Amino acid sequence: MEENVTVYIIDREGEKHELLAPTDMNMNIMELCKSYELPVEGTCGGMAMCASCQCYLESDHELDEQSDAELDMLDQAFFVEDNSRLGCQIDITEAIDNIVLRLAPEA
Repeated sequence: MEENVTVYIIDREGEKHELLAPTDMNMNIMELCKSYELPVEGTCGGMAMCASCQCYLESDHELDEQSDAELDMLDQAFFVEDNSRLGCQIDITEAIDNIVLRLAPEA
């Protein structure tokens, strides 16, 4: 049986999108946004080697600790805030049900 969670993405124009995300497909936020044709590039293919999927965590969800690769990439990114994360590093799991993320401005 397929399990889904709800993910809320606020795009760069301020519009909130409700996305249904499968937990059984090993996807991440960057891939989910691309599947819904939201403006997320994911230039590096999800390897935490670019920041084109940067987003801001706007809900109180506890996410996994950031990896060294994610922290290093955010050190080089534009528009970084305390709640910045790379979408490619946020896996779609039951733990993120009803998460709210805002897309970072384009560099």
